[in-house]
Amino acid sequence: MSKTKLTVTKNGFIKIDGDFEIVDQEGKVYDLQGRTALGLCRCGLSANKPFCDGAHRNGFEHEPTAFDLPPMKAK
Repeated sequence: MSKTKLTVTKNGFIKIDGDFEIVDQEGKVYDLQGRTALGLCRCGLSANKPFCDGAHRNGFEHEPTAFDLPPMKAK
């Protein structure tokens, strides 16, 4: 199985590529019609949430820069 890759795009969506499935909070699977790549909305403006419809072009801005998270807390 190939590794799934998520890319946070500048001023836009999160691109997901690879072998994946997306489920809602009840565990019901979205029918992705065989797609192996798509965009997930992160601006909150899409009429097709959780998927991107390009609405971020109306003013959403974010310059993604990778950084290290702090260490996980012990349980």
